Amino acid sequence: MGMFHWTEKPAQVLQQGGVIAPDERLPWPQTAAMGVQHVIAMFGATVLAPILMGFDPNIAILMSGIGTLIFFVITGGKVPSYLGSSFAFIGVVIAASAYAGKGPNANIAVALGGIIACGVVYTIIGAIVQAAGTGWIEKLMPPVVTGAVVAVIGLNLAGIPIKNMAASNFDSWMQAVTFVCVGLVAVFTRGMVQRLLILVGLIVASIVYAVLANGLGLGKPLDLSGIANAAWIGWPAFTAPVFEPGAMLLIAPVAVILVAENLGHIKAVTAMTGRNLDQYMGRAFIGDGVATMVSGAAGGTGVTTYAENIGVMAATKIYSTAVFVTAAVIAVVLGFSPKFGAVIQAIPLPVMGGVSIVVFGLIAIAGAKIWVDNRVDFSQNRNLIVAAITLVLGTGDFTLKFGGFALGGIGTATFGAILLYALLNRGQGEPTAQARRAA
Repeated sequence: MGMFHWTEKPAQVLQQGGVIAPDERLPWPQTAAMGVQHVIAMFGATVLAPILMGFDPNIAILMSGIGTLIFFVITGGKVPSYLGSSFAFIGVVIAASAYAGKGPNANIAVALGGIIACGVVYTIIGAIVQAAGTGWIEKLMPPVVTGAVVAVIGLNLAGIPIKNMAASNFDSWMQAVTFVCVGLVAVFTRGMVQRLLILVGLIVASIVYAVLANGLGLGKPLDLSGIANAAWIGWPAFTAPVFEPGAMLLIAPVAVILVAENLGHIKAVTAMTGRNLDQYMGRAFIGDGVATMVSGAAGGTGVTTYAENIGVMAATKIYSTAVFVTAAVIAVVLGFSPKFGAVIQAIPLPVMGGVSIVVFGLIAIAGAKIWVDNRVDFSQNRNLIVAAITLVLGTGDFTLKFGGFALGGIGTATFGAILLYALLNRGQGEPTAQARRAA
């Protein structure tokens, strides 16, 4: 049972800014605190995605926890990752269920059948990778491509906090206050507080918001009545899937985007930890695919490895898989607590927006770090063109329609980067590999 055993590191490692590897952990109280921070990091997006599709956020949280535990078991506890609601499903789910955009989705069951179909395709790709290795994916997606795709996942989301999470000038200023709070915590604190930069920044900014909005009447007051009225424990609203061929055909191709996200995630974690996790790639795809099927079967969203949590790992240098197990257990418990859902809903939107700006930015920089760490040579036109076009396709949300299926933003950027690299790589040989070896 190696996956349930972590080497304990003393808490002093935190003070010295040391790294905690995937198979190590801090003492349990610190591990639990880090788990809470990972829950907070994935929370905004994991709750936002179901709300945008008319799904129940409490189920999404519950299934994200269960999905993370499934992923942990299938990868043997070797890949530090949190599985949360994937944004790649939003467009196709809205199309398949004809969702109007407000309140519960009446056709959720049809979308769930499609989400399960996507999980099946994803699991099959994982099985192929497990059998044939990652060589073919490596060839398709060298560092210039994976770096660009990871960067685009952050940049593509940039519009969400800036366009959708600030309704007024006061809200925009509050977003700025929030990211400055996170920045100050990140740079000027030490030890545990520094590692909890997202959580501490969010709490400080929420207090500032309450003083300015509730105290001085500058903005929409912080409303805590929902928390008081919500029950402590309650069942989320489960829904059974319906398998409708049209919806399944529309939603299943999302699997390819999930493969790209997961591949980018594992590349980013490999770059950060200095441990090659490629041998777990197939198992990671299978884990994510199975988790998506289980989530869809209960009424939850499709899940993916979460870039928000890469952002937290990049900032904290704690890669322990124990942290993700505690985060998953917390999420399962919270899934059964309407009161917790109400606490999250009470966090002012501009504060969540300010935190999102930091987290999405950290993802974009994780992509650039892949380029730096792999010494991608931008004096080569091939690398230059692939990276340049990919970044703008993803950031500008370039969309192509194939009949009823629309491939947007992250999808066009991912396929664009892979196809462009393959096209421009013809007859070029592999000078980058030799150059890297020489270096």
